[in-house]
Amino acid sequence: MQSIVFILLIGIGATLVMDLWALLRKQLFGIAPTNWGMVGRWIGHMRKGQFRHTSISSAHAVHGESTIGWTAHYLIGIAYAALLIFICGESWLFEPTLGPALALGMATVVAPFFILQPGMGAGIAASKTPNPNTARLHSIINHVAFGVGLYLSAMILKLVLSLELLN
Repeated sequence: MQSIVFILLIGIGATLVMDLWALLRKQLFGIAPTNWGMVGRWIGHMRKGQFRHTSISSAHAVHGESTIGWTAHYLIGIAYAALLIFICGESWLFEPTLGPALALGMATVVAPFFILQPGMGAGIAASKTPNPNTARLHSIINHVAFGVGLYLSAMILKLVLSLELLN
């Protein structure tokens, strides 16, 4: 049970790091963060059997699409944290290292490249966007931030637990 709580906290924390990075990039470089409402729209249309769009922004709006998108974003982050623990074992929770977290973060870019972007009309690895290489780079950077977030969240959790043990 304790491991499940740790996985939840690490997944939420890593996703939050990714979102904070997106806000920082917007402030510093004017790069718009991911519109999770459009992801929610894509997911919402799946209930009707439509998994692929020419352009998700042209698709009919779905009730609660922003909530659906943000919820999916955080649930996927939690699932990736669980995958990390499945691969590395529960011992990683108590002795986290950057390497596996960063590797998993980078590997997760496969999902937007081959599932999300094609399904939403952007093509495989953003090939149908105005600047595919720029879009790809941003995806990779975001997922590296997620990997760093996995590590930082686990380290913070370890620190909190060690401080608790001292009391």
